Amino acid sequence: MILSLDLDSEVPIYLQIRNRIVAAIASGELVEGSSLPSTRRLAVDLGINFHTVNKAYDLLRREGLLRINRKSGALVQRDARTGPPQPGFTDEWETRLRTLLAEAVAHGVGDPAVLDSCGSVLTSFMSSALGAGGADHGTKQGDSVS
Repeated sequence: MILSLDLDSEVPIYLQIRNRIVAAIASGELVEGSSLPSTRRLAVDLGINFHTVNKAYDLLRREGLLRINRKSGALVQRDARTGPPQPGFTDEWETRLRTLLAEAVAHGVGDPAVLDSCGSVLTSFMSSALGAGGADHGTKQGDSVS
């Protein structure tokens, strides 16, 4: 996985890292068991403070997507094939979805465009992550990410 950041973005860097890792998991590029670079290594690679990477990894850990261990480092804990979401996830996700949909409505994006966009994005993730009978797409379990 190649991680790129927009240092001029209004989105905080730790959220950009988090969002890109979530997208890589959703697309099947990262699967359960995939290892991520250490916080220090990724910080050096990106030219940012390691506390920023640590904040992103910790957020992903709290969200149940990463497992962090001193010996094995950061590993993807779940992916699209891992099973149903953890209790409480759906309620939190629906709250965030409600806000995103409210933003679309507030900006005048109509029903067909919202539904088309949602369908298109969901289809792209589902076909990547689960396509070809769960075929591997990129990083295999245990492979490093840089």
